[in-house]
Amino acid sequence: MQPIKIALIGAVFCSAAAQVAVADSVTIGTNNWAENVAVSNMWQQLLAEKNIDVELSEISKPLLFGGLASGDIDLFLEVWIPSDQTYVDRYSQDVELHETWYDNARDTLVVPSYVERIDSVADLAEREEDFTYQGQPTIFGIGPGATISDETDAAIEHYMPSYRQLGSSESAMLTQLRSAIDEQAPIAVTLWQPHWAFAEWDLKILDDPAGIFASNQQIKWVSRSGFADDEPQVAKMLDAWHMTPEQLSTLMLEIENTGDADEGAAQWIDDNRELVDGWLAAGDDG
Repeated sequence: MQPIKIALIGAVFCSAAAQVAVADSVTIGTNNWAENVAVSNMWQQLLAEKNIDVELSEISKPLLFGGLASGDIDLFLEVWIPSDQTYVDRYSQDVELHETWYDNARDTLVVPSYVERIDSVADLAEREEDFTYQGQPTIFGIGPGATISDETDAAIEHYMPSYRQLGSSESAMLTQLRSAIDEQAPIAVTLWQPHWAFAEWDLKILDDPAGIFASNQQIKWVSRSGFADDEPQVAKMLDAWHMTPEQLSTLMLEIENTGDADEGAAQWIDDNRELVDGWLAAGDDG
């Protein structure tokens, strides 16, 4: 009878362990980028379908990597490689870089497609009057500190030194863009792909002959060290995750149009059930 008793005890222990694993909570670090808000809320809802509680913790990128290294944060879903490689290298002993879920991300300058004879950043130098705002040729940006803001300053110095970058926030920049499009007026703004604006408006990405703006970036997810061993099902689902520009843009646009990240993500999930079910199914393998 002893082998049977041992087997029963083992079965009870395995069942309890499985219940603990299912009940585990996961903390995802977030920032206020539109695409990060979108995918973080999407995964919060998808993991909830697997009975995994997800807490979203908003934090700046430098502090976020520190939180991953200390184990206070489990996941961050948006690391741009190679732009963010310095963060990954700095914390290489304590964080793990995982699969790519979005290909060919990029920083850009854009104008509405109705703006003629502007196809390159260099062309802006020849059209100063068209892009003058409050007495000076202007690029509308998102504010200091972001990589794209530094790139824009470098582009101004290289291509069009009479311009300035006027930055405050992403929302303020988009308000300027929306207003200009409503009036069919010329405007140049900093933007990055993926972004919902590309699904909302017909925009022209300007060529960058000097290669100042980051391009051909791979967006990956990153975790604290050991997360994939602790939560293999979650890791498998995230590794199976991949989105096209259209899929991600429509997710972000759904959130923008509803004005609520939870509601917008839920609607997009309902509209893309077959796609997300494929990601979730990967966690059931093995």
